Amino acid sequence: MQITKQRYYTPEEYLELEEAADYKSEYIDGQIISMAGGTANHNRIAGNFYAVLNFAFRQEEYEVFNSDMRLWIHQKRIYTYPDVTVIAGEPEFFNNRTDIITNPQVIVEVLSKSTKNYDREDKFQVYRTISTFQEYLLIDQTRIHVDQFSKTGKKQWTLREYDEEDEAIALVTVPFEISLQDLYNKVKFEPVEFEGESADVEGLG
Repeated sequence: MQITKQRYYTPEEYLELEEAADYKSEYIDGQIISMAGGTANHNRIAGNFYAVLNFAFRQEEYEVFNSDMRLWIHQKRIYTYPDVTVIAGEPEFFNNRTDIITNPQVIVEVLSKSTKNYDREDKFQVYRTISTFQEYLLIDQTRIHVDQFSKTGKKQWTLREYDEEDEAIALVTVPFEISLQDLYNKVKFEPVEFEGESADVEGLG
């Protein structure tokens, strides 16, 4: 991510610029930060998770959004685009705009090399200021690995890790389960080098 200009923008200015832009940017308390484009693996993983979730909840009181939906975090004055968002019940739209939500329950982020530390630390801290936020998944796109954080009480979260392809992720706060094989379907990992030799490309088909 890269700050576009060193000047202060109001949220209204950001939204006006964002509607006319050819690419997405985040807004962080006056600064506009352009978002890097997603890799093929990033899109595969986010798409797999969204597709299975959306189908599973077709008759349920939950709604699923992909990264086209903008999230407003009032306490931190941030606009951002989570990879996948789950809302329980009806979405709450900011200022009656149907492209900005405020009440996520589950947020899913696919990690990239440039944003993984931000997603794991600063962004997680920001998300925790949202009263409806209950569960956070961080999915690695370079290997089979998922961190699942779920809220157990005020300022209390538990962590569960998944790193074997025969495992299934069961969400804690909503009735949903997905196998890691389905999550990583068609993902092709980069070769891993061991003692000077390149390993074969891994993948799940």
